[in-house]
Amino acid sequence: MKKSLFGYGGTTRALAKSGGWQIYDDKFSEIARDEFGNELLPVGKFDASKSELEIPSPGIPPHHELIKKARNLISEYDYFADKMPFSVWISGTNGKTTTTKMTQHLLAKFGSVMGGNVGIALGELDARAKIWVLETSSFTLHYTRRAKPDIYVLLPITPDHLTWHGDMKAYEQAKLKPLGMMSENGVAILPEIYAKMPTLAKVISYKDESDLAKFCGVSTSEIKFKTPFLIDALLALSMQKILLDRCDVSALNEFVIEANKLEEFTDHYGRVWVNDTKATNIDAAVQAIHRYEGKFLHLILGGDDKGVQMSELFEALSGVKVQIYAIGSNTAKLMALADKFGVRATACEFLEVAVKKIDENFKKSELNLDISGTANTAINLNDADEIALLSPAAASLDQFKSYAQRGDKFKEFVGNL
Repeated sequence: MKKSLFGYGGTTRALAKSGGWQIYDDKFSEIARDEFGNELLPVGKFDASKSELEIPSPGIPPHHELIKKARNLISEYDYFADKMPFSVWISGTNGKTTTTKMTQHLLAKFGSVMGGNVGIALGELDARAKIWVLETSSFTLHYTRRAKPDIYVLLPITPDHLTWHGDMKAYEQAKLKPLGMMSENGVAILPEIYAKMPTLAKVISYKDESDLAKFCGVSTSEIKFKTPFLIDALLALSMQKILLDRCDVSALNEFVIEANKLEEFTDHYGRVWVNDTKATNIDAAVQAIHRYEGKFLHLILGGDDKGVQMSELFEALSGVKVQIYAIGSNTAKLMALADKFGVRATACEFLEVAVKKIDENFKKSELNLDISGTANTAINLNDADEIALLSPAAASLDQFKSYAQRGDKFKEFVGNL
């Protein structure tokens, strides 16, 4: 009997280093071997009767033929369940990466390591560490059957990845799945709407940031991060409170927000542009729109919307001073919705075209200020009555290799103006 890995991405590559696996991937057309002695096989070669264990790359959807054939399917988390130290799982639709990194920032000196969806596969994490801080995707949770967190932190759930899961109900169920597996020694921090979900864990619920601030015993005015990062900061402090009975706001305020998320910079004319390419779903884009309330927005939307209906986004634009520049594979859908909701919009299809169109409409300062490239520096938004915002509410893979490449190209096109 053989052990099987489905897909040859970061998760399975980390496992493959131990050797002794049969690895199946759509990109394999013939049988070969990797440097660890594992067999690399076309998908059609998988024989479920000869496999004792199957672990998928999280991105492989439930309708894939390998998943349908598998008889002994478990997740990467299940594989390490017996070796996993005290673990904190962080999930939700938006903010989980920032929350995970903020948590690691606060706990690192107490022996924590960070991994999961944030970039380091469990197979490469130190099993001797005191704490694993794991950003946990709905894909992984869907396949997890046995592993459970000691602390589960859930950010609000809004529509995302519906093509993969099938519908919103299935997506939500995946996010809530750990609650049913947790023990009475566990702690779950949940949005108030899920406070009564069946679980043995102790539940700490929150309606908004003020509830979390009260739990932590801090004032939001002490924290330098504002919406949408404030809730991430307070969740990180909440975990420090639970584990160490302390909330080190000073240490938290030293944390630096990652690139590609509400990354503000100016062009040669002193105009403010915002790279929010990581806003790959509606809720993330809505948060960005709220951040710049009162400003006129030149808003770039579009890409692979993953099967999500976009009407909710246009409802959120009601009363907002905005001009939409539609790009990507859902350009036609966005233009139709703009017409339906009476929102001004221009069909650009490509990001570079959108940047050039914005340049034509974006007022230039009387002073030709050569201060481009000032991302992550202090920008006085009070002086800006217009903002150019890339917050696509869609994934990037229809036109780019990643959301990061989309952000890099955005900054490049702006720099070339």
